[in-house]
Amino acid sequence: MILSALDWSFVIGFFIISLGIGIWTARSGNKDADDYFTASGKMPWWLLGVSMVATTFSTDTPNLVTDIVRQNGVSGNWAWWAFLLTGMLTVFVYARLWKKSGVVTDVEFYELRYSGKIARFLRGFRAIYLGLLFNVMIMATVSLAAIKIGGVLLGLTPLQTVLIAGTVTVIYSSLGGLKGVLITDFLQFFLSIGGAFIAAYVAINHPKVNGLNNLLTHENVVDKLDLFPSPSDPQVFIMIFLIPLLVQWWSVWYPGAEPGGGGYIAQRMFAAKNEDHSIKAVLFFNAAHYALRPWPWIIVALASLIVFPDLDSFRTAFPDAGNIINHDLGYPAMLTFIPSGLLGLVVTSLIAAYMSTISTHLNWGASYIVNDFYKRFMKPEASQKEMLTVGRVITVVLMVFTMIFALLLDNALGAFQILLQIGAGTGLIFILRWFWWRINAASELAAMIISFLVAIYFGLVHEPLGFEPMADWMQLVIGVGITTITWITVSYVTSPTSMDTMVKFINQVNPGGPGWKSIINQAKSQGYELTAKQASWKVPVGILCMIAGTIGIYSFLMGTGLFIYGQTLNASILMIVAALSVVALMKLWPKLS
Repeated sequence: MILSALDWSFVIGFFIISLGIGIWTARSGNKDADDYFTASGKMPWWLLGVSMVATTFSTDTPNLVTDIVRQNGVSGNWAWWAFLLTGMLTVFVYARLWKKSGVVTDVEFYELRYSGKIARFLRGFRAIYLGLLFNVMIMATVSLAAIKIGGVLLGLTPLQTVLIAGTVTVIYSSLGGLKGVLITDFLQFFLSIGGAFIAAYVAINHPKVNGLNNLLTHENVVDKLDLFPSPSDPQVFIMIFLIPLLVQWWSVWYPGAEPGGGGYIAQRMFAAKNEDHSIKAVLFFNAAHYALRPWPWIIVALASLIVFPDLDSFRTAFPDAGNIINHDLGYPAMLTFIPSGLLGLVVTSLIAAYMSTISTHLNWGASYIVNDFYKRFMKPEASQKEMLTVGRVITVVLMVFTMIFALLLDNALGAFQILLQIGAGTGLIFILRWFWWRINAASELAAMIISFLVAIYFGLVHEPLGFEPMADWMQLVIGVGITTITWITVSYVTSPTSMDTMVKFINQVNPGGPGWKSIINQAKSQGYELTAKQASWKVPVGILCMIAGTIGIYSFLMGTGLFIYGQTLNASILMIVAALSVVALMKLWPKLS
């Protein structure tokens, strides 16, 4: 596809604005590493919330949703919709705790919560494990989507795409720091959501689709419209609905949906003005992420089933696409029908989505490596200015590794499943470590190692040994079971965190709850000074808020879908339920204070 001069003007204009923001931020701020990685903890909730949404727009997310819808129908999205439960738990239980912790990164938390050499090792190990290995895999999946979009829309080879997109992004990211990322994300959010609606409008009006009514009644689409999978097919029902809602949301660590919060979500919390701004930022993110964005992508995915009903139709339309032909190509393939002018806006929105995600992950990953490895273990005396310089160098290194790994991937959904399996079983420990004193550094280390080894086994060893292939959901459940049993056992057979560290943690964070009662009693009997006021435990109220918020967002999400399907009565009922949930949430909210 050839972009017109008007199309290119949108793309080039966006690049200029983004680089301008990076240069302005570098000159007006970013004087030290704290400013570079946390924006000095002075950001408002609305900017942080919009930034989180922009980050998760990504270029791989619409491709992932398209892949899911084409293969498993609309109901297949429960594989990620289930993570709303995780997000709402973070909003109403953990956002306040994270802000009170006072750490620069969530990896630094390990030496606040745990003690001894193993806590120090865990901090350094997780900084490299997440900041480098895991982070590069995530960015590579995003770059894979950029490769497919670049190949289909612009005729670029995979190497050309990653070189161009990566170079532009790494320059802008290294200049701006987190503050530059946040400001640019604000622009990128509106570009990305506008581009998604344009793509949906064009898809509905494609000659082969011929309007929304024809789309919803077409033989290629009608069996893909269900919002919930049918129990009549137990295998599908278990895989895409039951397991995500019963097991996946609390047991799996996944970027942007970490049980108990973490990663770049935690980084945004640390950048908030105060606890209240932290909570509101994460609430806005979850509402927009799950209730606002999915349907434009779903509409494009459904339309692609009519225009490109199978993989052979992709091969016919894009003979030079090579090994990137898969169902997730449906989204960029539908974008080829967008007319000039609008195409420039959509391409710019995809570039914005890419830059937003990659810039966040580059800054987040570099913060781990600089703050929790370089500064902590290699050069404790490093100045803030030196850490800032090292952070920029690490940002470039991460981007280079990402480009290399992206060229080895061919499917976004496959990468999504790999990431889920690697994190299987670690989620529960992130939820409970705030409220159960017996969890220690050895517990977390064991959970990470075992979950990784289980993922390697199922990915590389199981079938070569001659065993029958195992369904993804069975691998997930087995991984969760093995990992959970292992870390609980390790918690009981290893020494607990020192009393000094636990008292410091209680005084700093004041998590409350029955899981700390025995330690508080012991500390008092041993003469420790407990400065934290033992107020009423807020977790039960937080869980009620979580339930109300989850019902409200799911009702709005499903209600929107039913309006699109033309089922006005049922849609209206769900919207009323959503409104009642908001009222209940407003009644409960003051009790969290």
